[in-house]
Amino acid sequence: MDQKNPTIDPKNGFNSKTKTFHSLRPPINLPPQHLPLTVTAYALSLQATSPWPRDSVALIDSATGQKITYSDLIRRMNSLAFYLRTVIKLSKGDTAFVLSTNSVEVPILYFALLSIGVVVTPANPLSTESEISRQVELSNPVIAFALNSTAHKLPKLRFGTILIDSPEFNSAMQTKPWFNQETYRVEVYQSDLAAIMYSSGTTGRVKAVMLTHRNLTSVITGYYSVKEETRTASVVLYTVPLFHTYGFIYVFKSVALSETVVVMGRFDVKKMLKAVEDFRVQRLATAPPLVVALVKGVVTKDFDLSSLEWVVSGGAPLGKDAIAAFTEKFPNVLLAQGYGLTETAGGAFGFVGREACRRWGSVGKLAAYCEAKIVDPDTGEALPPCKQGELWLKGPSIMKGYAADPESTAATLVADGWLRTGDLCYVDGEGFMFVVDRLKELIKYKGYQVISSWSESISFKSGKSSKIFLCRSLP
Repeated sequence: MDQKNPTIDPKNGFNSKTKTFHSLRPPINLPPQHLPLTVTAYALSLQATSPWPRDSVALIDSATGQKITYSDLIRRMNSLAFYLRTVIKLSKGDTAFVLSTNSVEVPILYFALLSIGVVVTPANPLSTESEISRQVELSNPVIAFALNSTAHKLPKLRFGTILIDSPEFNSAMQTKPWFNQETYRVEVYQSDLAAIMYSSGTTGRVKAVMLTHRNLTSVITGYYSVKEETRTASVVLYTVPLFHTYGFIYVFKSVALSETVVVMGRFDVKKMLKAVEDFRVQRLATAPPLVVALVKGVVTKDFDLSSLEWVVSGGAPLGKDAIAAFTEKFPNVLLAQGYGLTETAGGAFGFVGREACRRWGSVGKLAAYCEAKIVDPDTGEALPPCKQGELWLKGPSIMKGYAADPESTAATLVADGWLRTGDLCYVDGEGFMFVVDRLKELIKYKGYQVISSWSESISFKSGKSSKIFLCRSLP
């Protein structure tokens, strides 16, 4: 048992007295809660401690090869923030709707908006007008940022719509050496709202998840606390969209860790493989369908993927067959799974260290900023290791609630700040968590009800996995 707390098992973090799981990670130090601090300022403060110079590359456009250094990113962000504050007249607490595919401009926009206390609410550009109308109703934005190809889906807003792919936006990002940051500086507290992300929640209908600056900085601190020491900045490629919590939080994580991020506008497997080859990508953040595509695809042999070290998969569990096939095809690439929700601002379980990634089927160990319970869905009793039940989570990354939906908020955030995930899980004797399935998701297969993870295994073996994977809100 833990010498400091003899009721906590050092092998799995289970507290036999409270029936909760505690993280086995080293404790993290979050900024004092009363301190005014935006997630933008926090991520950049961590980046400033990097051993690499400010002219190291922050963003690369995979299509054009355009590179933006960290010093360029900061200049463009400050210029855009100044423009939005003094020309557009955005104020702290306003909400900005973002409807765009991935681009090098989107992270700069996120950083600029959050630096002046504007709430960011990104949405899927493939959404229908009716879906967007519902999202706008929930988040109540005063301005939108979109592309020429997506702007027509948006309703009229008080400050209109600014096109990200327009000369106006590009001009707004150009450095103005004469402006004084103090003229637009805003005092933003960690408890202030930072983002509204869209999630199906635990019932399937769209919900607007409210995340604070504190929620986001907690997750970033967790990533930063377990960063690996490398001789050069890591080069990462995200195949996940930046409007999704997975991609959204990774933008800030990458800046905090001083990584070089390769951005793809529209996803294509061959173009992704070409980007890995051209930019010597070391880490790939993706979802199960792409992992399966890499395993089954024959085109991988046409590209030099020798730089690739890690593939991190999130969004749905990977079956053992898919993991085994990937490991056989890419023996020198570590495959890790993670677990999180939009409601937890990203990852709540994950892997640290290379050997741990060999724990097939697990999504890793509890993050340093989280507590967990496995609860019997019938009795409400908290369960010990190796027993299946509903996963409950608690900690500083847990959402503020669902916008304009107090009923769903009350059903999801229960007593003492616990979040009910709706996922059937168990934690093994060594603290590794396994997702069994969604409590409410059963699929009809040949007249029988089966759990979705079992149907995933069937689909992988039949060669139709890319059409059946169920992805929910994630890291």
